[in-house]
Parts: sequence; structure tokens; C-alpha cells
Amino acid sequence: MRTGRGTLSVAAGLVLVALAALGYVLPPAFDPPPLQVDAAFRALPVQPAAELKPVVAATPYRTEKITMPAQGQQLQATVRAPATPGRHPAMVFISGSGNGSQEEFTPQAEFLAAAGVVTLAFDKRTVGYNFRDRDFGLLADDALRMVDYLRTRPDVDPATVGIWGVSEGGWVVPIAAARSSAVGFVVLVSSPNVSPLRQVAWALNEQLLRLRAPTGVRDLLTRAMGVFGFDFLRHDAMPALRGVHQPVLALYGTTDPSIPFVESTRALTTALEQAGNERYTIRFLDQADHAMRVGGGPFAPGYLETLANWIKGLPGTGKPELHLAGATPVQRFQAADVPAAPWYAGGTMLGLTICLAAVGYVAGPVAELVVRLRGGPPPPAQSHAALWAPIRKRLRRMAWTGLGLLVSVVAFITLLVMFSVNQAGAWPAVLGGWLVVRVLAVLMLLQEVTAVATVITALREGLLPTRWQHVAVAGVLGGTGLLLVAAAYYGLFAFPW
Repeated sequence: MRTGRGTLSVAAGLVLVALAALGYVLPPAFDPPPLQVDAAFRALPVQPAAELKPVVAATPYRTEKITMPAQGQQLQATVRAPATPGRHPAMVFISGSGNGSQEEFTPQAEFLAAAGVVTLAFDKRTVGYNFRDRDFGLLADDALRMVDYLRTRPDVDPATVGIWGVSEGGWVVPIAAARSSAVGFVVLVSSPNVSPLRQVAWALNEQLLRLRAPTGVRDLLTRAMGVFGFDFLRHDAMPALRGVHQPVLALYGTTDPSIPFVESTRALTTALEQAGNERYTIRFLDQADHAMRVGGGPFAPGYLETLANWIKGLPGTGKPELHLAGATPVQRFQAADVPAAPWYAGGTMLGLTICLAAVGYVAGPVAELVVRLRGGPPPPAQSHAALWAPIRKRLRRMAWTGLGLLVSVVAFITLLVMFSVNQAGAWPAVLGGWLVVRVLAVLMLLQEVTAVATVITALREGLLPTRWQHVAVAGVLGGTGLLLVAAAYYGLFAFPW
């Protein structure tokens, strides 16, 4: 007696509802609340005109390639120094996350050198820095080596050697400034000042909103972040910020989708005030993005002028009339932490689940091969073969669907990371990728239900499975069941869309 389509539909529906409920019940949940904005951020004063005055960047400068010894490796750097006599202020560039090539600073370094500021840009270290492990203290030591070198140069004013850091560099620069009084000033560009995990989670939520991605996409990514919680993601920036006593210039863009700039500013001002440091200048630049550019193109109006005028005006510019000024920033949501995954959904358990599923998928074919190599029993009767054939066909399809789902999830997350940098044309691709992932998950569920029904029907009709067939059925059905539970945890069956 074969199971009817109506029965299968009801069974599949019940399993789908159960898996969807499982995704809602299991932690962690991530739903950042709206940000309650302080009155000080609702209408900022206009940036003083003196900070925006035109800068004559016409001084001849020379370029020098140097190699600096550092812990575990040699760092390649480029110094650009004005050719005019005398001592000049100097600044070291610190990159954000990623490879950190010195070439990314060329336009700014050339402008400042032509304006009378010695600049040094260097390639970020590769030893001790990777996707999983990031030692901000080690990066700060590299920055201080560069500062010490600049202070020895005869064309540099040793009292005015500062450090400039962007994005992830905003966690590095305060550590260096707090460690050494040799740092004369600090420039923070798009500096998070909250923990890396909170910054990434906020950026993720903000960028998905801009991409008009379904809520389920956010749940998938935030739960994945909870699983792979690298240690550096919990870095607390406040102790280092409280140790900064040098003049600080902090610049933020009002169109930056990567930084919770209002909360970042709150953290910075709170830490500096606790340190008794009143020498800070915070400016919000209209239309500027994460890299202080407009739409990834030219630098935002006023960025280079503000930077050059502030550096060359030290120490006087270190004590501004207005601490906060510029365009009014709008931050919609709080930068909330992503809860760590519970033990049953941690990285170890996820890896174990995938391994068990993979073993289950290959267990049947391997067992069959072993039986054949050992010269197993004669071929089964025609009736037995006819009962086993549809089961074998369904098991193969399930294995390919499970593999396809894993590959599609990894590809989809990679797609989202790519579009977090460049969002042009991303909306259709995000919806299309999410549709593929969801369809494969539901297809795997339907295949599991129908395969179970097919096995039960075959057993009722007299199928007597061999040992390797028992292994194949248990392996594929069990492996797919594990993947279904994992998919439910990551919200692939959640409602609504």
C-alpha cells in the first residue's frame, strides 16, 4: 500500500511548521532597537570656516622607499617628505581590515606632503594577522616603530608626529597613543570605538536594510556570527581610548553604512572626558562614506582641507571652539551585540553535524563497494531490485540536494560580504540568492518526507534490505535530518519570508 499524496503533503507541512518553530524558539535572537538620539546630535553647528580654508598643496616633495624591522617580519614603507628646509609635522597611516596595502593611501599622502606634512604609509603585516586572529596590540607596536623612525629624521618635528587610522585602525591607534607619549596627535577616520562584533552586526543590519533583504537573511548571518565568534570580535576599545591624552581629530561620514557613528562618537567623547582630555575635534562630513569619499569616487568636500589645516595648526587646533560640528548624522538603530551561540549550535557542533551528514551520504556507496569487493551474496531477486530502485534514486537525489544547500549557503554569505562593499545592483542578486537557499532547504525537507514514505511502503511490500542497504538508508536519512535541524536553526524555514 503506497502513501497518498495528501498524506505526504500533510506530513511535509507538519514537519515544515515544526522546523520553522524551532528556528524561532532557539537562541540567539538579534533584533536591534531604534536608537534614541541625544539632543546634541539632532542639529550640529556648522563646521568652522577656518577648518575648511583652501590648502595650497604645491610644495615639491621627495619619495623614499624604506624597510622597517618589526616583530616576525620586515615591513615595506614609503615616506613622502616636503623638499622645503626645516622641520615639518609628520603622520603615519594605519589601514583598516584586510591586506592593508600602502598604495591605498597614495592620494592622501601626496596631498599632505605637497601641503608640508611628512607622511609614512606601510604594508600591513602578514605574520600574526589573519581572518581569524588579529592582535591589535601587535599592530600598534608596528605603528610605534614608524613613529620612532619619523622622530629621528632631521626634516621632522619630533613633537608633532601623529598616527592616522581608518576603520579597524580605530582600534589600533588608541592603543599606540596610550602606550607612548612619542605620539603627538591622533586622527581617527570612521573609527568604530564599539566592539568589533557590535560594529559588524550594526553594519550588517544597516546594509541589509539598504539592500531590502528579507529579515531571514539577517537571522542567517547573525546566527552564523554567533557560531564563529573569534576572540578579537569582543575587543573593548574603551580602556585604550581612556589612555589617550593627545589631541584627537575624529572624522565621520553621514553616508557611512559600516560604522554606528553616533554611538562611536558617544564612546569617544565619554572615554576622553573620563581621561580629562578636552583636546578633541569631531567632524561629520556630508555625503562622505566609510573611506571619506562620495559614492566611492572623489574625496568628500572638506575632508583633505580639514585634515591638513588641523595638523598644520597644532597645537592651537587641538583645542577647538566646537567639539562637535558638521552635517547632522542619522543613525537609525543601536549597535547591539550578537549573542554567542549555545553549546548545541557552536562551531564544534556545526562542524560535527556537517561531518556526520557527509559520512551518512557516502556510507551507502562505500558499504556497497566493500560488499562487492569481498564477493558478497548473489544479486537480489527481480522483485527485490524493483522495490529498492526508487529508494536508491531518492537517496542519491537527497545527497546531491544536501551538498547543493551547503554550497549555496556559503556562496550566499560570500555574496553578501561582497555587496557590503559595493551595493550596486545588489538587491535582485540578494533576493535571488535567498530564494535559491530557501527552495533547496524546502526541497530537502520534501525529499526526506517522501523518502521515508517510500522506504516504509517498500518494507510493507516485502523488501528485505541487505546490510549495506540498511547503512545507505540510515546514513542518508539521518544525515539529511541533521541538515534539516541545522537549517531550521539558521532560519531557513522561518515565516514570514
